[in-house]
Amino acid sequence: MPNPAAPLSPSPAPPTASPSTSSDHPRSCPACSGPVDPDPRFTAWCPACEWNLVPAEEAAEDCAKSAKELARERAAAERTERLFEEVAAGRADTTRRDWLAASALAVPVHAVTVAVAGAAGWLLVTGNTPLRCLGALLLAVAFLLRPRLGRVPSGTGVLGRTEAPALYGLADRVAAELGAPPVGAIRVAEDFNASMAVVGLRRRSVLTVGLPLWEALDEQQRIALLGHEFAHHVNGDNRRGLWLGSAMRALAHWYDLARPAERTRGGYGAIALLSLIGDYLANAFLHLVSQLPYRAYLLLDRLTARAGQQAEYRADELGARVASTEAARGMLGALLLGPAVGTATVRLRAEVQSRPRSGRREAAPGPDATALWPQLREHLAAIPPLERERLLRRSRRYGHTVDASHPPTHLRLALLARRAPLPAAITCSPDEAAAIAAELAPHHTRIARTLLAG
Repeated sequence: MPNPAAPLSPSPAPPTASPSTSSDHPRSCPACSGPVDPDPRFTAWCPACEWNLVPAEEAAEDCAKSAKELARERAAAERTERLFEEVAAGRADTTRRDWLAASALAVPVHAVTVAVAGAAGWLLVTGNTPLRCLGALLLAVAFLLRPRLGRVPSGTGVLGRTEAPALYGLADRVAAELGAPPVGAIRVAEDFNASMAVVGLRRRSVLTVGLPLWEALDEQQRIALLGHEFAHHVNGDNRRGLWLGSAMRALAHWYDLARPAERTRGGYGAIALLSLIGDYLANAFLHLVSQLPYRAYLLLDRLTARAGQQAEYRADELGARVASTEAARGMLGALLLGPAVGTATVRLRAEVQSRPRSGRREAAPGPDATALWPQLREHLAAIPPLERERLLRRSRRYGHTVDASHPPTHLRLALLARRAPLPAAITCSPDEAAAIAAELAPHHTRIARTLLAG
């Protein structure tokens, strides 16, 4: 099920453009004879007729979908397009009816946990020994069903204010510009993403920055990224609030607990047959039970989807106000480059794995790890405009999006293009940028080794 506190961008997708020899790369379109991208490192496609806009292996995934799935996606795409036009025209507004319905739906979700915990406490205090055992069991169930508020992370990858004063200083400036509270913790991860979460009873904010995405951006685009994330504190996104957000996480957890487990086939004879029948009946019962939280989650997601997408558009606009419209568009354009990051990583990983081994141990990975980031920057800088245009058109055709709560990336770019260009309210000096790079340097080797290990 989708995560209601989803990150800005997904992890790197498998590469869609692998290196090929010039003899494998067509010079003209086989459909209309038009010119194609001459660079053999990237997908050959025709901008005139859009031949091979999406390679066959990707298109096959769409063909495998059922008619019901495709119809559901088309209906969702139509709603998304209508909302985009309303937002672009300044007419969109989250309906109070949807918010009230979503809030009302969250009431029984939280009430179930409270009721189970209350019954457990009553049995433990007033019951006899068998009833107290039942109360202990209900208390364990209540503990499993409790809303997950999250916790402030610690350990590897988490930067304290004393470890990264320059990065926290930039984040604090962005937060102050938007009127958002300062960040409670910053975590550096290996994903091609960024996210802002509010965790714990004290509702402290945690900013997660994926180093591959950070390295794919220039200094001003990084400020736009921070602006987008901090904007979630002030853009009216109720999905991230304690009441609705914890209800959605609770439903997702209920579904995970109730859904049937896969059965490993094995054995012969009457005992195996009885076991198979028992598993079938148990799974059928669990399937029925799991449908209740699943359907409730889908309904809650549907009721809040419109407000969630509006909040994302608003976060993009606030990011543009902080870093400039040009930087915000550049940041959004970089979200389409996840496959290119995957390509550079897989290529270097293959080089590392092809090197001769010494006994059972590979050669020390230090130099290979440090080589990842220069190669990644070189690969991204070498992406030609035609390949970037292909990725943008692919987004238009298939609605590339971070997740169901985010509008398609091409619509987010289109909305900023319709707005008046804004200058940067915050900039990063060369000295500040160098200090931030030095603070992140210890994590470059660690994350590069993680990525190269696959």
